[in-house]
Amino acid sequence: MRLQKSFQSTETGVLYLVPTPIGNLEDMTFRSVRTLKEADIIFAEDTRQTRKLLSHFDISSPLDSYHEHNKENKGQKILTLLQEGKMIALVSDAGMPLVSDPGKEVVYQCIDAGFKVITLPGANAATTAITGSGLGGGPFYFYGFLPRKKKERENVLEELTYIEAPLIFYESPYRIKETIEHLERKWGDRKAVLARELTKKFEELWRGTLGKIREHLEEESVKGECCLIVEGGNAKEREQAIWWETLTVSEHVNSYVVKGMTSKDAIKETAKDRNLPKREVYAIYHRL
Repeated sequence: MRLQKSFQSTETGVLYLVPTPIGNLEDMTFRSVRTLKEADIIFAEDTRQTRKLLSHFDISSPLDSYHEHNKENKGQKILTLLQEGKMIALVSDAGMPLVSDPGKEVVYQCIDAGFKVITLPGANAATTAITGSGLGGGPFYFYGFLPRKKKERENVLEELTYIEAPLIFYESPYRIKETIEHLERKWGDRKAVLARELTKKFEELWRGTLGKIREHLEEESVKGECCLIVEGGNAKEREQAIWWETLTVSEHVNSYVVKGMTSKDAIKETAKDRNLPKREVYAIYHRL
């Protein structure tokens, strides 16, 4: 176990994770502004975007980049600066670093090397959306951006199907319609809320179901990053989904055959239930 006393002085530097507004600049905290002003250097996901923020708050600290494509080299630079006693700030384009944004690797490296990592509280799209969605007030499950490839996305949704807490996803406006269609096919017409342009002038929350939101998207396109909240599954669905748990693979197939399916369709459905290759189920069934 390692104990971090965040505000006890040391000879080495400190890495500050500083949240930035997700839209409305008034959501920048006094502490965040002060930290960025006092930082020896600020590392940002997109220096062009962050430079606008720094200019607005009259912050003149040096700026450097830290993103997915240079994280190895810049991570080493950050470690070197911390060893020299520098105060480093890490920001993302909007919201909290590491929440579907770069920073994970350098935080791990800093902790392993014994440097302090201090997080400042502030703006975050996920918590902003869930609290105003009408689906919040208890546990929730944050996922972030789903995989773009259909098969990978399908596997993730399979794992998330029976989580009972509301699920939070981030999505691009260019892919939100496809994502909602996939969720509806997989989970049915669950309650859902689509929040877009959070804290900005054109902020909107579409409260309804996946089906209703899909229908609305067919009539109206959206702009800006989207945060989607989807109602969780329930225990009854889980129990129904694993009715075959005590059956052998062959008994599982036969249960569908008895209901009128062809053996081909029964094998296909059994493979889907058990997340097995069809050829494997076919081999087991026809071996008997």
